[in-house]
Amino acid sequence: MRTAYKCRAYPTPEQAAMLSRTFGCVRVVWNQTLAWRHRRWHQDRVSTNVPQANAFLTHLKQAEEFAWLNEVSSVPLQQVLRTQQRAFANFFAGRTRYPRYKSRRGRQSAEYTRSGFRWRDGRLTLAKTSMPLELVWSWPGIDPAALDPTTVTVSRDPDERWYVSLSVDGAGLVRAPATGAMVGVDLGITDFAVTSDGERISNPRHLQRKAANLARYQRRMARKQHTSSNRRKARIKVARAHAKVRDARRDFLHKTSTRLVRDYDVIVVEDLAVANMVRNRTLARAISDCGWGEFRRQLEYKCARVGRDLVVVDRWFPSSKTCSACGHLLARLSLGTRTWRCPFCGTRHDRDVNAAKNILAAGRAVTACGGEVRHPNNRMHPPTKQEPQPVKAGIPDLGRGR
Repeated sequence: MRTAYKCRAYPTPEQAAMLSRTFGCVRVVWNQTLAWRHRRWHQDRVSTNVPQANAFLTHLKQAEEFAWLNEVSSVPLQQVLRTQQRAFANFFAGRTRYPRYKSRRGRQSAEYTRSGFRWRDGRLTLAKTSMPLELVWSWPGIDPAALDPTTVTVSRDPDERWYVSLSVDGAGLVRAPATGAMVGVDLGITDFAVTSDGERISNPRHLQRKAANLARYQRRMARKQHTSSNRRKARIKVARAHAKVRDARRDFLHKTSTRLVRDYDVIVVEDLAVANMVRNRTLARAISDCGWGEFRRQLEYKCARVGRDLVVVDRWFPSSKTCSACGHLLARLSLGTRTWRCPFCGTRHDRDVNAAKNILAAGRAVTACGGEVRHPNNRMHPPTKQEPQPVKAGIPDLGRGR
């Protein structure tokens, strides 16, 4: 299993200047190669592979107007071509959108392979630099000198914070002690998550709490003259305000996902179509502030790392409208209805707790059928080809006893 360790970096002025030139060259190579591939396809209907892109890069570096590309290490420039090839492969596979041009105002990064850096005794020295890059290690239980990174990615966020990400081939699975517990998790906006045990995890609403402060910084930036130093300073303040929201959200998601993975052997969640849900202009900001997609990503890799099971049930499963006691399915249930009584067995349900219990029951049915437990993508495949079943299938009859 591959693991990445991301930590803060504090380059010297000379190192920052060299890395800034490298970021600029990486951005130019990406944009020039992307435009060249676009022309080849739309004019000649010819696809491009990595060797052809390498030949284009060589021709580009030989041109007089791009001679400054030779001033930086060639390793990050070559990695750009491989990254772009993967981006196009993901696009043609339908996993991502078409690759876009890079801007100098966004996050800048450069990836180095083994030939572009030296890692000795926990100290990193990049190509074209003479001194090690100062890092702040954030994992007390891990000795950095014992690591053998395969790739190193140096990045700079819009708020001008520097980071280094070390990609390491891990030793494998380290199974956590079994707890014998399963849980269903229903994600929402009012409460970030409600479990089948009845626990409610409140939604901290990080963006909503910082919205007024962020709007004030954005108004100040809008009043500054373009291309001025004051506008650059104001833009950094806006980026830092966004970074505070992003860091607080990520910290909350990490703590929540880690606790669930530690306390339960099997975690069952819904396959939410977040990309489609944010098209609702009324709820787009609230849904984006929750971070459901990042939460599921964290659950996936944390469960895989410690040997837990993550079950993702079908997004069309009517978890809210189904009675968790008898399996009765309501014809309609509005979003404003938070509690309802089953007309068949008379059980009174909290909407979110009932949905979490049904999600758990559906997860048990998936594991009982012997299907795949972890689903890293959105395409669900049943264990066998079966005829469509009623919604009561797989849900135990707990209320009527007959």
